[in-house]
Amino acid sequence: MNVLVTGSSRGLGKAIILEYAKNGYDVVINYNNSKDEALELKNYVESTFKVKALVIKCDISKESEIDSMIDEIYREFGHLDVLVNNASIDLDQDFELKTKDEFMKTLEVNLVGTYLVSKKIGLKMKEAKKGNIINISSTNGIDTPYPESIDYDASKAGVISLTHNLANYFGPYIRVNAICPGWINTDMSRKISKDFKEKELDKILLGRFAEPSEIANLAYFLGTDKASYINDSIIRIDGGVKR
Repeated sequence: MNVLVTGSSRGLGKAIILEYAKNGYDVVINYNNSKDEALELKNYVESTFKVKALVIKCDISKESEIDSMIDEIYREFGHLDVLVNNASIDLDQDFELKTKDEFMKTLEVNLVGTYLVSKKIGLKMKEAKKGNIINISSTNGIDTPYPESIDYDASKAGVISLTHNLANYFGPYIRVNAICPGWINTDMSRKISKDFKEKELDKILLGRFAEPSEIANLAYFLGTDKASYINDSIIRIDGGVKR
C-alpha cells in the first residue's frame, strides 16, 4: 500500500505522512521549497517504520511538474492507493492591499493544483478500479471567512465543490472526501498575534487548537477500508464552535 501526500515536508502534511508510514504504507513526500525537511522526514520514516519513502520536488501550480512527479511515482511504485491533496498556501493581506496576482497564485496552488493532481492520478486509479482521494479543505471554505484571507477562503470553498464533482465522476471505484480543519498548531498558526489567538480560542468548545496528529488520524482513517462507505463527505474537524 502506498500514499502520496502533497505539501508533506512539514506541518499537517508531515503528520499525515507519519500516520500512514506508522501503519506500514510506503509514502511519497512532496515538497516545493523545504528540501532539507523532506529528506529528513524520508530518513526518519524509513529508519523508524521500515517503509519506502520517495521524495519529489513539485510545484503543483505547474502542470509539467505534476506530470513529472506522477511519472516518477508510477515508475517507482507502480500504482497509488491513496492521494491526499494537502499542499496549499495562505497569502494573508489586508483586504484593501490584496492584489490580483496574490489572489490568482492562491487559486493556482490550492484549487487548480488540487484539481490537476486529482484528475491525473484519479484517472489512473479509475483505470485500476480502486483508490482513495482525500482533499484538505478548511472551515474557512464553509463559514469562517476572514477578509484578509479572501483568496484562501475562496480556494477552500472551491475544494469542497471539487470534492463533490470528483466523487460523482470517479464513483463507484474511487472514494473522494474532504476534511475541513479549523485551527491547527502549525507554523502558520504560531505566527498570529496573541490577542487574535485568544479570540479564536474563545470560540472553540474544546478550548485549544488541534494538534496535526489529530487531523492526520482522520486523514488515515478515510484512506482505509474502515471508511469503506464514507464517500462524497465534507468532514468538519474544529473542536466544536460556540453558538
